[in-house]
Amino acid sequence: MKQFVRDPEYKLVQVALRFVDEEKLPDRMVVKYQFHNVFGYPLDLKHPKAFNEKLQWLKLYDRNPLYTTLVDKYRVKQWVADKIGEQYLIPTLAVYNSVDEIDLDKLPDKFVLKCNHDSGSVVICRDKSAFDFDAAKRSLQKCLNTNFYLKHREWPYKNVKRCIIAEEYLESTQGDLRDYKFFCFDGKVKFFQINIGRFHNHLCIYFDCDGNRLPWKVEGWLYDDDQTVEVPNNLPKLIEIAENLSCDFPFVRIDLYTENDIIKFGEFTFSSGAGLMKYVNGEFEEFAGGQIRI
Repeated sequence: MKQFVRDPEYKLVQVALRFVDEEKLPDRMVVKYQFHNVFGYPLDLKHPKAFNEKLQWLKLYDRNPLYTTLVDKYRVKQWVADKIGEQYLIPTLAVYNSVDEIDLDKLPDKFVLKCNHDSGSVVICRDKSAFDFDAAKRSLQKCLNTNFYLKHREWPYKNVKRCIIAEEYLESTQGDLRDYKFFCFDGKVKFFQINIGRFHNHLCIYFDCDGNRLPWKVEGWLYDDDQTVEVPNNLPKLIEIAENLSCDFPFVRIDLYTENDIIKFGEFTFSSGAGLMKYVNGEFEEFAGGQIRI
């Protein structure tokens, strides 16, 4: 009874899920339920303070129609080209409406396939002679059939017209391509993270804008405090690009790639980790939450 009084919607959803599909529940109920389920306390939408609390508020109430274009991995490219120049785009090799349209013979020996409407539906081909095309099609078809918005009620993904894109494979001398994620608040980068080895031994390290390593850690992620990770020499340019792309939004994470001073745009993310990533201590939540004005 005490828990019901503290967060009645959480308990109501728990009961409702016995009888109805979660997809049929209102966004607000699902967002509050998922938040409580992850963090163990009620989501305060009236007075949000922490970073993840404010991301939930933005998911529900910041519904700029431009977001639909910006999370679309295919259609965002024209917007980015107009904003900062097409030289920052990863070349698109082909666009498909279904997996059956993919013509392997017309693709180079190395390429990347991904859905445009979600996160994580990436298939990498490094050698076409050893590529399991049937497995790739099954994976892409499953993602293509998935309404990514319903997973965590991230509204920008709701109305994206789905397709599959083939992109040029980006080579890296450091093994897996490193991913540089810039956390932008009202057009200002406050910190960034470097993701290393995303497909095996995934390592994530946070830095401030001067390239100093930060102690922030996500619960359950891999860390190596003794590993030396150098920030790229063109960090000021990366920050400049991220701020240019993010200047009209209260919060967005801009993902970029860089190799040999060549910079390529990755994606826009308006609710990093769906606002459900648990940090080891409260310092990150307090600092990042304080940067979001709502």
